[in-house]
Amino acid sequence: MWAGRADAYARSFAKLCAHPAGALLDAAAVAPGVDVGTRVLDVGTGTGTVAGLALARGARVTAVDADPGMLDLARGNAPGADLHLGTLPDLAFATGTFDATVANFVVNHVGDPRAAVTELRRVTRSGGRVAVTIWPHPASPLHQLWGRVLEAAGAERPATTPSLHPELDFERNSDGLSSLLRESGLADVTCRRLEWSHRADPEDWWSGPANGVASVGLVVTSQTPEMIVRLRQHYDRLIVDYRDEDGLLSLPTAALLAVGRVA
Repeated sequence: MWAGRADAYARSFAKLCAHPAGALLDAAAVAPGVDVGTRVLDVGTGTGTVAGLALARGARVTAVDADPGMLDLARGNAPGADLHLGTLPDLAFATGTFDATVANFVVNHVGDPRAAVTELRRVTRSGGRVAVTIWPHPASPLHQLWGRVLEAAGAERPATTPSLHPELDFERNSDGLSSLLRESGLADVTCRRLEWSHRADPEDWWSGPANGVASVGLVVTSQTPEMIVRLRQHYDRLIVDYRDEDGLLSLPTAALLAVGRVA
């Protein structure tokens, strides 16, 4: 889903995913002025936004991503971080290595969410915190937009679109995410909803799916050239309601932020 798409992601969804970075680190007790040497692991670092902010707060940061292109961008955004290629649920770190572990919009995309969060807990020391964000269901207007575009154009989803096995899935709401963390062995779990309006250039926002970024990108790029033209036409029509006077989009969205303590 992400291989070879780092630049397209950086132009489009990276700015959206960056919004909760400060709150995510706060939840993991990586506050500004944190003790120098506090060991933070950023899993699924992407372009390195969370890792860079953790460094700025005084932490010693290790960051992991599954895509080499993402790590190339992270090197520029998080200079000083120790970067590694890796994927959940098999992280190449000893048990209890880190004081805090964070995963920003990663649990959304793994094949086994419980195994993934269990691995985040494993590499975090006793008393340390694990904090994660996900996109909730029902979807916010920002995420609903792409479904509306696909439906209006009559686009069909390819049979090869990745999907999570029902037995491995969890409810994408506060109770469901909290239960996932508890079932993975974390204690004192809390979850809260973050809401904001994402500002984006219409061309940048289209460029993500048009270049195959995220699940919707796999759907868009699987279409015929004629259907992609239709998708763009409906996209241009449907974003009118979200345009501000300056021409940028203002898209209401939300995320869930959950944190737990390693007992």
